[in-house]
Amino acid sequence: MAGSRKNELRALFGGGLAPTEQPLAPEAKPEQQNEVKFSSPSEAVPPQRSASGAVKAMGLSLGAMTREAEEARALRQALNEGERVVAVHPDRIDSSIVEDRLRLDGRDDEDFAALVDSIREGGQQVPVLLRPHPDQSGRYQTAYGHRRVRAAARLGIEVKAIVRPLSDDELVLAQGKENAERRNLSFIERSVFAKNLASHGFDRKVIGDALAVQKSELSRLFAVVESIPDEFIRLIGPAPKVGRDRWMKLGELLQTAPAQQAAKEEVHYQRFQAADSDGRFQLLFDRLSRRQKPEASLPEEIKDANGKVFARLKLDGKNRRIEFAADVEAAFIEDTAALLAERYQAFVASRSGDKH
Repeated sequence: MAGSRKNELRALFGGGLAPTEQPLAPEAKPEQQNEVKFSSPSEAVPPQRSASGAVKAMGLSLGAMTREAEEARALRQALNEGERVVAVHPDRIDSSIVEDRLRLDGRDDEDFAALVDSIREGGQQVPVLLRPHPDQSGRYQTAYGHRRVRAAARLGIEVKAIVRPLSDDELVLAQGKENAERRNLSFIERSVFAKNLASHGFDRKVIGDALAVQKSELSRLFAVVESIPDEFIRLIGPAPKVGRDRWMKLGELLQTAPAQQAAKEEVHYQRFQAADSDGRFQLLFDRLSRRQKPEASLPEEIKDANGKVFARLKLDGKNRRIEFAADVEAAFIEDTAALLAERYQAFVASRSGDKH
């Protein structure tokens, strides 16, 4: 596995690019065009017109625009260090070796829809990071930029990318670095990412570095994802508003077989399937949080010599009561009450004698 995180990141973000596709000039302002050098005129592609600030403000949230500005600065730094941007068709790009995002029934979230609109209007402003596929010639794997690759595929355009040979460790470190900087993975997605990294044989140091967490937090991520059956995590989805404490509580609620059976019943209701990810979590959490009422015990029947029921002994929690049938004469009930008092007195006396 890789050495220290510092050396791993230096290896990841240093070094040149061996061009494998037609190079593209990134979208840059006129005064920045001298930052990119092309070996021949045919390599230069006119920059695409950027969308106006007003249009972007309508299509993107403030957080998305902030991330875009941060990524633009990172791009300028990469270009200054000699990186080159190439165009790759999304059909030739595979996902990372480790899944980090959860999608609810294949639905697109609002941020992704805004990203598609942004690229449609102004082009892809920031390249993705790819590595050559280790087993399939002519194909690539994504280190980061999965959503931009998916958006480009949706729009039927090529993906602007930086291609760099990466080890498996470097791939997941780059993937985790982007997630940490963007801070848009939910708690459960980070837990799933950690679990998937472990299942691929990465040691805990690399996993902690990829997620930028300490050992204690990493242990909590594992504890949650191991306490909740994977089927329920997939059905709930990323639940971006749900934090660690509530996921941990849900894991506690799912520890018994009856609770898991109740959860399986809940996920089949139309209300659950129609809800968004946070709503699904809440529905399941509420269902399992309800105090389960114990099943009422059947009354014990008291019969005469002919088999006719003339009374019933009912158990209601800690309370016991005898109910006589409607046709039982009042005189018999009075005699029974007196006899019951005598028998109870004798019973108490016998217990007191036993103690002496």
